[in-house]
Amino acid sequence: MCETKTLDYYNKNASSFAEATVDVDFYDTQKHFQKLLPEQGYILDFGCGSGRDIKYFLSQHFQVDAIDGSEELCRIASDYTGIKVKKMLFKELEEIEKYDGIWACSSILHLPKRELKAVFEKMVKALKKDGIIYTSFKYGDFEGERNGRYFTDFTEEKFNEFVQDIENVKLKEEWITCDVRPGRGEEKWLNLILQKN
Repeated sequence: MCETKTLDYYNKNASSFAEATVDVDFYDTQKHFQKLLPEQGYILDFGCGSGRDIKYFLSQHFQVDAIDGSEELCRIASDYTGIKVKKMLFKELEEIEKYDGIWACSSILHLPKRELKAVFEKMVKALKKDGIIYTSFKYGDFEGERNGRYFTDFTEEKFNEFVQDIENVKLKEEWITCDVRPGRGEEKWLNLILQKN
């Protein structure tokens, strides 16, 4: 149910959401992720939104697959990047050992905690040996609906507890940043790098 509501929100607000996020400067984090991957490696943009990060990774000569659950955002991101963005829910990921890296930037935070573990397990399966996941969550311990969308927030402690139950992956790095969108600087984000064992 929360999934439907969140997707409805993104379908209705796709243009304004894309406009607000497409030019956000995310270079430091993109570069950090990129350094952990083989050159010209294979990335899955897992919940790509406007397509901002696809565009960057393509410009760095990576091979990129991209998905989003919102039909409207798939259309916008496909137009913006020139690659076909697949309409797909996170839980539908079935690839095995295909990607060097999975980029899940402020995307899987829309899943309830009870569904997140299974999605993380699918992400780990989709990675090649030693593959890397980057993901981010709003900082805190809230879970529920906020502004028409469902959110699961994490603190370092809560995420460390959560990740213990996921096999074949280890938490490599975590750091906190402020929201980079104009006027949102007071919002904090937990950034995470995980690696497949």
